[in-house]
Amino acid sequence: MKYQSNRPALILLADGTIFHGKSVGNKEGTSFGEVCFNTGMTGYQEIFTDPSYFGQLMVTTNAHIGNYGATDEETESDGVKISGLICRNFSYTYSRQGAQESLQEFLNKNNLLAISDVDTRALVAYIRDNGAMNAVISTEVDNIEVLKKELSQVPSMNGLELASRVSTKEPYFFGEENAPIKIAALDIGIKRNILRNLAKRGTYIKVFPFDTTYQEMKSWNPDGYFLSNGPGDPEPLENAVQVAKDIIADDNPLFGICLGHQVIALANGISTYKMHNGHRGINHPIKNLLTGKGEVTSQNHGFAINREETEANADLEITHVHLNDHTVAGIRMKNKNCFSVQYHPEASPGPNDATYLFDQFIDNIKSVTA
Repeated sequence: MKYQSNRPALILLADGTIFHGKSVGNKEGTSFGEVCFNTGMTGYQEIFTDPSYFGQLMVTTNAHIGNYGATDEETESDGVKISGLICRNFSYTYSRQGAQESLQEFLNKNNLLAISDVDTRALVAYIRDNGAMNAVISTEVDNIEVLKKELSQVPSMNGLELASRVSTKEPYFFGEENAPIKIAALDIGIKRNILRNLAKRGTYIKVFPFDTTYQEMKSWNPDGYFLSNGPGDPEPLENAVQVAKDIIADDNPLFGICLGHQVIALANGISTYKMHNGHRGINHPIKNLLTGKGEVTSQNHGFAINREETEANADLEITHVHLNDHTVAGIRMKNKNCFSVQYHPEASPGPNDATYLFDQFIDNIKSVTA
């Protein structure tokens, strides 16, 4: 039988704007974070467990969330990483044969506060006009002034280092030990499907904590290096930027995705900036400038690299652009074995148009190991 929530809840934005809803499962509580939205029609479990979303209140634009339940196979990390969920219609029952539990059970295990019955069209339109900002979701609907005071103390995402909050504490391995290619991956918020995509291409990956030095990674004698996706502002990641500089200086094969892409840009003297509301969805149009082909891509980022500085850098070439706003979506170094993309070729959720980038990375490695 479908469970119907009736406990009032609200979303309070940093500028004082309030939207109303109901607590999923009558759960009580309060949660803070930067409010953002994802336009994907599917893949809610992968989104909720993506480390790149750490510290964010997720608004789902799809009208129905939870209708196909949850399964262990669709988690991208060790648990839910968003700080709260905001949706229109929450499905307490599910109808997928392969699901292991309802989404409500999954969220309860992860102690996540979720709010439904929200006018998400109006909320998303407001965020699009006014930009991503801090917010609070709460069932304490009679304590507005207290919530405002607490919300004012929440740090801005701009300048916030979050990779340390999601990175592995100890190195670990992924893939077949006897695989012909070894890859050292710096975990600043890595997704499991990235590791799966690398492993199925004949690689054995050692995943290192965010604060690992280049020398520590190099001591494993890898054939290539990878910088992962992750949450927060890239500029505070001084160690990751230094690691990228060292890898580039030695001209080792290097591939970066999302936050890793921004780190590579910073290592080349390119600045980053916080976007108005970011790119979060699974149908973002990208043009590959090297082939002239278009790609439908999965994206999740609130920061981007400076296009003018990239164009002026003699060592870099822009390889991909976002067709909606012409932001830089991919770069490569002209005289080094290094490239990166702002979007997610591993998808999960999303299309598979860009999985060729993993093959490109493997080819780059083979070009120096053959």
